[in-house]
Amino acid sequence: MLGATGGPLIGELIKRNRQVKALVRTPENIPVEFQTHPDLEVVPGSISDLSVDEFAQHLEDCDSAVSCLGHNLSFKGMFGPPYRLVTDAVRKLTEASLTLDRDDPLKLILMGSAGVSNRDLNEPVSAAQRCVIALLKALLPPHADNEAAADFLRTRAVNHPNQVGWAVVRPDNLINASEVTDYELHPSPIRSAIFDSGTTSRINVAAFMAELIHDEKLWNEWKGKMPVIYNTST
Repeated sequence: MLGATGGPLIGELIKRNRQVKALVRTPENIPVEFQTHPDLEVVPGSISDLSVDEFAQHLEDCDSAVSCLGHNLSFKGMFGPPYRLVTDAVRKLTEASLTLDRDDPLKLILMGSAGVSNRDLNEPVSAAQRCVIALLKALLPPHADNEAAADFLRTRAVNHPNQVGWAVVRPDNLINASEVTDYELHPSPIRSAIFDSGTTSRINVAAFMAELIHDEKLWNEWKGKMPVIYNTST
């Protein structure tokens, strides 16, 4: 499912000779160089319009699914429906995967953010940051949606390891860049996402997610976890 990071992800997967199916509301947003690529199948649509059964049909020939969805940074995008865009996406993907007879579990990767806590770990968060996060959850529906999506995978998808595996990739302050650079991975944030944020390029996030799909050893290292990714220079 395509967002601002989805375009680079398509490119990174195609570079690894992967066949890609992209669910996107606006196909014109796909990078021009890949719009007619033989390894790319474009599925116009929105998650809000697809049923779980329709998701299952799209997933039937897929070994992985990635959600790069996010709310538009406009008043309507922040405060208008759909309020649980990201959570509904992972819920439908999980439920759809449970209807399929698979030889191997579906790899389900969610792009979150460093401001979303992994409640399975005792991640150190200052009192000041906890206050700000509480305000964000109360005042900005997108943050609550991102937390709920990660919690769904932690508490619901984890119950079906033979049918779906999951990982939540948590970038810090997202920036645009044209090329993949060195990046570092951590089980938990090493800096405050509110008061001392680092930076993460979208293309580095895309490269890491593509490697999670492509490299089984890397997937086994981070499966069921919520790695935080930073550009090495930050």
